[in-house]
Amino acid sequence: MTTFSQQTLTRWRHNPISFIQQCLRDPETGKPFKLLDAERRFLAHAFQLGSDGRLLYPEQVYSCPKKSGKTTFAAIHALTTTLLFGGRYPEATICANDYDQARGRVFEMIKRIVECSPLLNADANITQARIEFPDLKATIQAVGADYAGAAGGNQCIAVFDELWAYSTERSHRLWDELVPPPTLKIACRLSVTYAGFAGESTVLEASTSAGCSSLSSPAICMPAMAS
Repeated sequence: MTTFSQQTLTRWRHNPISFIQQCLRDPETGKPFKLLDAERRFLAHAFQLGSDGRLLYPEQVYSCPKKSGKTTFAAIHALTTTLLFGGRYPEATICANDYDQARGRVFEMIKRIVECSPLLNADANITQARIEFPDLKATIQAVGADYAGAAGGNQCIAVFDELWAYSTERSHRLWDELVPPPTLKIACRLSVTYAGFAGESTVLEASTSAGCSSLSSPAICMPAMAS
């Protein structure tokens, strides 16, 4: 982004919350976001790196009750990951569940944040299901439950909204396709969800059972109460 110097980007990588507060605007108020304590705690873990430069927690689950701002938090996380940590040609994949249209709620919130945030909007090309930042060669793409189309992606973040609603075979396959690419040191799969109903989504139950021990990689699993 021509708006941001390399020095500024480096500083924000060391403190992603400062990027969120300085650059992102809440579409409802036009003002900087006020993060919940739970969101701050989650982000403090989300971008930690190991000695090899890889993300310590490539699997991330943020769970809280309905109407607690999960969708907005997912949009904030996706923008931060893509623009600060995505590296060269960063890609983000935003998934919609079986009950949503392809764009889904998270992608629509990302669009609103970008449109409302002057420092981002100046460098963004926004279409119905895609956002491009040409200076970074970054793309944020919305997909439906199309696992074949998602195969082979090189996304630095894949976002699954309301994972409890991923209940069909094709949604299971989409989940399996969008694992963090091993070729990227900083890449994650983020799920934001409430609990749903027992037995309804084996994807969610498998992902959170035994403290996320069934996930394929080290994970953050944080149940959060609204505050």
